Amino acid sequence: MSIQATAELDRARIAELTEREQRRLDESTPGSSAMFERARRALAGGVASAYQQRQPWPIYLERGVGSRVWDVDGNERIDFHNAFGSMPQGHAHPAITKAVRERLELGTHFAAPTEDSVAVAEELTRRFGIPRWRFVNSGSEATMDAIRIARAQTGRETIVKIFGSYHGHHDYVMVSIGVPYDEIGDREDYASLPYGAGIPQSVADLTVPVPFNDAGAMERRIERLFEEGRQPACVIMEPAMMNLGVVLPEPGYLEAVRELTKRLGVVLIFDEVKTGLCVAAGGAVERFGVTPDLITLAKALGGGLSAGAIGGTEEAFEVVESGKVYQVGTFNGNPLAMAAARASLTEVLTPDAYEHLDSLEERLLRGCQDVIDRHGLPGYSVGIGAKGCVTFSPEPIVDYESFKVHQDEALADLAWLYNMNRRIYMTPGREEEWTLTVAHTQEDCDAFVASFEEMAADLTA
Repeated sequence: MSIQATAELDRARIAELTEREQRRLDESTPGSSAMFERARRALAGGVASAYQQRQPWPIYLERGVGSRVWDVDGNERIDFHNAFGSMPQGHAHPAITKAVRERLELGTHFAAPTEDSVAVAEELTRRFGIPRWRFVNSGSEATMDAIRIARAQTGRETIVKIFGSYHGHHDYVMVSIGVPYDEIGDREDYASLPYGAGIPQSVADLTVPVPFNDAGAMERRIERLFEEGRQPACVIMEPAMMNLGVVLPEPGYLEAVRELTKRLGVVLIFDEVKTGLCVAAGGAVERFGVTPDLITLAKALGGGLSAGAIGGTEEAFEVVESGKVYQVGTFNGNPLAMAAARASLTEVLTPDAYEHLDSLEERLLRGCQDVIDRHGLPGYSVGIGAKGCVTFSPEPIVDYESFKVHQDEALADLAWLYNMNRRIYMTPGREEEWTLTVAHTQEDCDAFVASFEEMAADLTA
């Protein structure tokens, strides 16, 4: 990827525009301010999850239809946030709401299997070419169970993960995610750093981070683990990193990881919680042509309801089917979630839908890149399937180190404010990306580009 020479941006101008846009957003969301004052008296921090927090207050949403959402102040925005990438189906899709409504009248939960769960598993097998599946309720549960299966299969304890990747909020993967650059250590021997308080260092030490897009570094670190008597049970990784914006695998990288893990008897887990069902019908497995031993899905699977899944080879799932691993959960395969997932897979995320998403993605990437080139901004557009972003960096981002050194946080924050003030609902933070839906139109994408154009013009005037 080549990046054109860029203009030197005035940092004072960035700060001035940020203050202006922040004031404008605050003035347009008094209802959210009032809701926050009410919420903080009962909800810790006024929100249900730390990732929903925002200063001076969160934007509280009221409803969503198709590609639109409305906040409690009545502000309508085109949704490119889509629940942190959970909604490529769009909001309140008729096929999904019909399936859930019909299921409601038949009973909402039994803690027993239903026919919908069988149908969903069959469809996932068809799409991913992976023969065995179990259901959970979230991405965190999926990665937790996948790691447990890998440990049981290999009889080992150590985990290898990619530095900077997020795999859910259980202790073993809340390691070496968003940490200060000067604490990460040498890329040949990255530090195992807990992500926040409450995670024992002894647990974090069982998880060994390695850089993305560097199969050689992974091989050398795993070989040293063997020498130390700490043979890893698994490598867990996103096939395309979706926690640093979007970082695509370089040619040959995933194939090299697959060969390495097979040769050393290490279970390969693809965390497709963000990519699965969003970048293609068969996720990154289909896009890149590399099949892991285990795969985890969530987010987009439930069509707006909480659902996750673990898929794997017959060999990997032998420890589950034999009863050695207790893969359990009262709400696993909940009838409402399975009805929604079945409708989504068979009626919404169809071949035509993926053609539509690819077409929109191409238009959005091309439009954003044109703005970057004409205004000489430091950055580039990058994406795949329904996922994409503008990365504000003068150099290509290939891993966590390059992200921490080059990505411009101030520009990312300013872009979010411009979007919110111009009817574009977008994920906050420099590490997030947009998610397109089957309900988005070319005009929606053009509105996103127009917002970006306005910011670029204001920065470079």
